[in-house]
Amino acid sequence: MREMLATQKTGVIHLPRGVIEISSELKIAPGAYDLEIEGEGTLLKASDHFQGRAILSAENAQRIRLRNFSIDGNRYNLTSLIDAAPPENAFRIWYSKNGLLFDQVQGLTISNIELSDVLNFPILVSRSSDIKISTVTVSDSGSQDHNGRNNLSGGILIEEGSSHFEVTGAIFHRISGNALWTHSLRTSPRLQDGLFADNQFDTIGRDAIEVGHATRVRVENNSGIRIGYPESIVDKEHGGIPVAIDTAGNVDSSVYSGNRFQEVDGKCFDLDGFHDGAVRNNQCVNKQPADVYPFGHFGIVMNNTDPDAHSGNIEISSNTIDGTKFGGLFVMGSGNRIVDNQFLNLDTSGCNESAAKFGCIYKRDEPKMLESGIYLGRGVARLEQTRGNTIRGNRIFGHKMKTRCIVAGPGVSLQANTITGNVCSDNARPSPRSVD
Repeated sequence: MREMLATQKTGVIHLPRGVIEISSELKIAPGAYDLEIEGEGTLLKASDHFQGRAILSAENAQRIRLRNFSIDGNRYNLTSLIDAAPPENAFRIWYSKNGLLFDQVQGLTISNIELSDVLNFPILVSRSSDIKISTVTVSDSGSQDHNGRNNLSGGILIEEGSSHFEVTGAIFHRISGNALWTHSLRTSPRLQDGLFADNQFDTIGRDAIEVGHATRVRVENNSGIRIGYPESIVDKEHGGIPVAIDTAGNVDSSVYSGNRFQEVDGKCFDLDGFHDGAVRNNQCVNKQPADVYPFGHFGIVMNNTDPDAHSGNIEISSNTIDGTKFGGLFVMGSGNRIVDNQFLNLDTSGCNESAAKFGCIYKRDEPKMLESGIYLGRGVARLEQTRGNTIRGNRIFGHKMKTRCIVAGPGVSLQANTITGNVCSDNARPSPRSVD
């Protein structure tokens, strides 16, 4: 089998039935094209002494198709502590002992594959295009750093300027780091034209989905539960607060819609570097008391870490955020439209009255931030002009929200924004009769 993979450049390769122990990287022939690799009751299992970048890899290939086999990464016998990749490293270079690795591949289809117990990334795709990954199952994967926390690994990663990619109908269980995401160095091209849709997530240590340094990405109809679990592997030393749907780098012309998450010990949406896009018709629900969520946060947060990104022209509409440890939405920048959302059961920690217990004062010069329903701030990584935003027709319910509904921080004027038709109440949720 090894020789066939290394030499056959086109056609079909049938993997043998049964368990096949792999001690070193299986490499598809360089320059392969129109090659299909399929199994039938096949399990590729890393041996106790496995060495290599991945169990199966391909480089400089075209139109590769994989289907109908399983991979066991044997991570418990290969366990080693690995700190997260430094900013100047592509992940394909930093992390070894992955499941599947593809670099500079044009045309990649992966379907009906189960990947479990992989030390780092079950699937890692770099500098590639025309990628379709569907109906795969990823479970019990990812390594830890020297603090015993997640180091980002464990899921499916598409990186370094890859384009025209889809991940649909995938299932993720018990992933240490991020489950499904994109990443590029700031010096690399952004990823473009992607779709993450109809995927399911259960027990994820960091982010269920992250869109990093990309343009024109749709995140649609995904669902998840227990994001930020188990608590022991959350990377608190490096600020790795879990998020249902996260953003990093410079992300524009993208839409997050129809996603449903429950029990998120962190944020529902982190829109760091997100601009000129939309967050529509999503739902996040937490049902437990505040002290159950040690990493609980706002429901939706804007930020501007990337110097090329400004939090502007974002539509946030028809979302339901139900149950947050602090406020519902942190707003910054200009031209944003926040309309027809339901922010329910906000500030379950009871800030600022409970500051001694829950650390309600995030910044001494902005004491009202965490207790507010919608907070208009002047920026995070750097100052922004927060003006010209529309906040209309929202329902903002929760602890003292009658008087803390929409608040401007220092240097921000409510009058510089259009705020109208919002309903604010100290009740946790509207009564059934008041719901349209």
